[in-house]
Amino acid sequence: MTLVRFKRDLMPTFDSLFDNFFDTPVSDLFSDSLNIRQIPAVNIKETETDFIVELAAPGLKKDDFKISLDKDVLTVSSEKEAENKEEKEGYMRREFSYSSFKRSFTLPEKANRESVRANYEHGVLSIVIAKTEQKVETAKLIEIE
Repeated sequence: MTLVRFKRDLMPTFDSLFDNFFDTPVSDLFSDSLNIRQIPAVNIKETETDFIVELAAPGLKKDDFKISLDKDVLTVSSEKEAENKEEKEGYMRREFSYSSFKRSFTLPEKANRESVRANYEHGVLSIVIAKTEQKVETAKLIEIE
């Protein structure tokens, strides 16, 4: 076995700043579209009665989302496009922006696929999946005939 050591600098180097600057699309440097283009962060919680999936997606509307359930896979996606047009004397400026994401989650066996509801409020998409009632298996004594 070979040990590999990594050197982690606490201060960013000029090279890393240079790389980060040129890895970012130019349109993102001059607009607020960077937040929309990223894949939203997800929290998944389990309570006694439900599974709750929360996606942080500020800047979108509830009509921008598409939620589908196919067998055991819950898929959340969004596509948004915008066009800004400005016409003044002697010139016209048009800007287009497109953003999309798609996240898929495999539901556990205890999830009730018939009881899924969603709500979008204050930039957070919440999807609640109810749990199925589990049958309690009791011990049984079998007599020999």
